[in-house]
Amino acid sequence: MQKKNIAVIFGGKSSEHEVSRVSASYVISSIPKDKYNIYTIGIKKDGKWLLYSGDVSKIPDGSWENDENNLRAFIAPAPTVGGLVVLDGDTCKIINIDVIFPALHGKNGEDGTIQGLFELSGIPYVGCGVLSSAACMDKAVTNILLEHFGIEQAAFTWFYTHDYYKDPEKYITQTETELKKYPVFVKPANAGSSVGISKAANREELIKAIDIAAKEDSKIVIEENIKGYEVECAVMGNYEPFASIPGQIAPASEFYDYDAKYNNSQSLLFIPAKISGELMEKVKETAIKAYRCIGCSGLSRVDFFVTDEGRILLNEINTLPGFTSISMYPKLMAACGKEGSQLIEELIKYAFERAGKDV
Repeated sequence: MQKKNIAVIFGGKSSEHEVSRVSASYVISSIPKDKYNIYTIGIKKDGKWLLYSGDVSKIPDGSWENDENNLRAFIAPAPTVGGLVVLDGDTCKIINIDVIFPALHGKNGEDGTIQGLFELSGIPYVGCGVLSSAACMDKAVTNILLEHFGIEQAAFTWFYTHDYYKDPEKYITQTETELKKYPVFVKPANAGSSVGISKAANREELIKAIDIAAKEDSKIVIEENIKGYEVECAVMGNYEPFASIPGQIAPASEFYDYDAKYNNSQSLLFIPAKISGELMEKVKETAIKAYRCIGCSGLSRVDFFVTDEGRILLNEINTLPGFTSISMYPKLMAACGKEGSQLIEELIKYAFERAGKDV
């Protein structure tokens, strides 16, 4: 069987650039080399695209950028090109690409922007499409859609950063009126890995938290504080999605922020989650319902809060979850017998299926 060409894209102009590099290392190492020729494209923080052909071990720490063999390259938006345009001095060559695996997180990576490029190119790609990627990236839009579909979540309010700074008192009063009591969580609407999220216990802290979130996005979401367990469920597939056994997080800090996710080894993961079998099934059912309602495909990680009273509240849907050594998505799938090359192969298969092409 002739090998297919796969492009793995990592990095990007995102606050999650570093996490993306680590995810890419896992993905590249797990792609079966007997079935695929791998082309690795790194996007620097300044937005420059480079075709990298060096050792995978140099990707996580960023030293890949110094490789003298790097070449300028980009995915052509025209489907008549069908792949990767590589610039080498005064010469230009085209490499046909059969499928793309975006190991990207955050803005410009999982918010529908680069998915739009893939759609224009006509090349199958791993993960959600343009609309579901954009909807799930924007926490305000996600909350509004979940509310419409009858999926329970924390009470919330939202506003534009621009409007807030024109009349701060109006939106502080809106928050206190609609959410009724402190503490509250303040989040930039479009940012991943808990970047820019703060917990505010009073009005003074709320103002500081809004300033922090405003640095990350033009829209702010504020949610009530939920006392419960943080439970996550990995979902994969297109038309008949599969939900993993749920896992539970015991964060090292007060909540599961960026540092607790990626830098603090004291955060604990429990697989399966320490909840009843009945709640386990309800989490899986709700994860699939949300995944289908918002039109997800390929993969997503669906995050919940489960309270002592047995309420299940959906927190967020992450359409391109991390693939680091401590990331929940691969760990949950591994607990279901899908790990390493098998997991990556299945995700690639779903990319071809959604595009109506044979693997």
